Amino acid sequence: MIVCICHGINEKAIHQAVADGACTMSDLACMTGVATCCGKCADCACNVLNEALGETYAQAA
Repeated sequence: MIVCICHGINEKAIHQAVADGACTMSDLACMTGVATCCGKCADCACNVLNEALGETYAQAA
């Protein structure tokens, strides 16, 4: 699913950014550009970020 239309960022890109070390919205914005244009995707991006972080922590346990 596309999360950020402005930059063409999808869920997979956010999950990859988390795998590469992103753990905050600021990290995510720097690594992908998500939520840096119009900002309408920020809530969705945050939800996907939290989902990806939850999966990462679950795998580590």
